[in-house]
Amino acid sequence: MTSPIQKVLSSLSSHRVQCLLIGGQACILYGGAEFSRDTDIAILTSPENLQRLEKALEELQASAIAVPPFAVDYLLRGHAVHFRCAHPDASGMRIDVISVMRGVDSFEEIWVRRTTVEVGPGESYEVISLPDLVRSKKTQRDKDWPMIRRLIEANYVANRENPTPEQIEFWLLESRTPSLLREVAAAHPALARRLSERRPFLASINLIKDRDLEAALESEEKREREIDREYWKPLREELERLRLGRKSIS
Repeated sequence: MTSPIQKVLSSLSSHRVQCLLIGGQACILYGGAEFSRDTDIAILTSPENLQRLEKALEELQASAIAVPPFAVDYLLRGHAVHFRCAHPDASGMRIDVISVMRGVDSFEEIWVRRTTVEVGPGESYEVISLPDLVRSKKTQRDKDWPMIRRLIEANYVANRENPTPEQIEFWLLESRTPSLLREVAAAHPALARRLSERRPFLASINLIKDRDLEAALESEEKREREIDREYWKPLREELERLRLGRKSIS
């Protein structure tokens, strides 16, 4: 029996929609989550690709819900457009479509870094890379920060015996776990010192007390949350205007 997420991803694939799986479903694939009700995708906003997306949505019997409406201008300003599926194989599944994410490179750049997941003979899905997923999760939402921690811990456990240079740098720059950071920095002190230009506490991490390292990580999180709040402030105001406009029409 086809699961709702399989039906959604299969439809997107069969219509050749250039998109990346992001959000909770991507977190599941990278070992950071166990369940997600929605399907979140980042898409290329070319006219041809949007037409392919519309065909896939028609197949899924998906209609837009809430605001904003499905229009490229809203996607390019950073909004997500929300759909609900009515197809029997994906009934009730919500699809959130986005193109621009705060703190994340353009779609064209993250597409190059994507991960391809093989799910069966001749069938595969394109997933946002783990580093880009982590960047996209640096939001004001409480649930995203534990998720970041779990994603990086899972990646470290799976790869610590034979890591690539890129993975080591990723752990040093993004980990939220003090013990993990100390272990990686101790194994790669020269790299840790070099990366201290971007994460200052790495320069003397072996001398920092646990409470001070936790405080430094909390300070990072607080700064990212505030940046995200400022980013979303005008977008939320625009959504509220759209909601009020919809009410006045109805």
